[in-house]
Amino acid sequence: MFKTHLSRGLLSVAAAVTAVVTLLGANASATAADHYVALGDSYSSGVGAGSYISSSGSCDRSTNAYSQLWANSRHPASYVSVACSGATTQDVLNNQISALSSSTTLVSITIGGNDVGFSSVMETCVLDSSSTCLNAINAAVAQAKTILPGRLATTFAAIRSAAPSAHVVVLGYPELYDLGHSWYCPGLSGTDRTALNNAADLLDTQIAAAAANAGDTFADVRSRFHGHELCDFFNEWLHSVDVTDVGDSYHPTASGQSGGYYAAFSAVAP
Repeated sequence: MFKTHLSRGLLSVAAAVTAVVTLLGANASATAADHYVALGDSYSSGVGAGSYISSSGSCDRSTNAYSQLWANSRHPASYVSVACSGATTQDVLNNQISALSSSTTLVSITIGGNDVGFSSVMETCVLDSSSTCLNAINAAVAQAKTILPGRLATTFAAIRSAAPSAHVVVLGYPELYDLGHSWYCPGLSGTDRTALNNAADLLDTQIAAAAANAGDTFADVRSRFHGHELCDFFNEWLHSVDVTDVGDSYHPTASGQSGGYYAAFSAVAP
């Protein structure tokens, strides 16, 4: 009787191991068959993460960008990033869509911030007065409500047309500040920080809605960055305000790309 139970137990274990190996093999095969293209702006190219690829020029594509990290870990059949610092929806349509084809199976993108001038808003908030900062934020918010939805719809439709079989993952933007620590955090005023966070939330809301309307997957990175925002001392995954290198300000560090964007993307990518 003991031998019978032992034999049955061993058979069950063997069956379970076989199932796991088969599942892992199937996932590996699916990943190996992927043809992955990364589109988008500086949050996809990896501005702020260092280790820039010299051939990418002013696009500042980083080997620490989430798309490269995913490709390193999953080994797809092909991978290319055409994400570029400063890109708008029009830049995606004019300069990046051509990287897609009917054989593309996976696409990632961050886009929309530059369409409403968010990078210039952040520079304004760094360099100018609080009232000027708030005015710039309000202007960007107005554009996010009126201009951005149509541009996103056009862009996501073009991606679908160029890569009809692809799983398209649209990633959002993080909130910038931990407002709970803002009262003893140097730099911008609490009012400015709250307005910037609210603007990021609105931007994500508009992007998520456009992605859903296009049948794409929205990956929200905000929860990944909680506890790692500006004012989370020694745990920050975003570059703080730097008047000597404004371009890096508010962009994810290498840790933000891996712990924030790569984690969010991996959770929804095949």
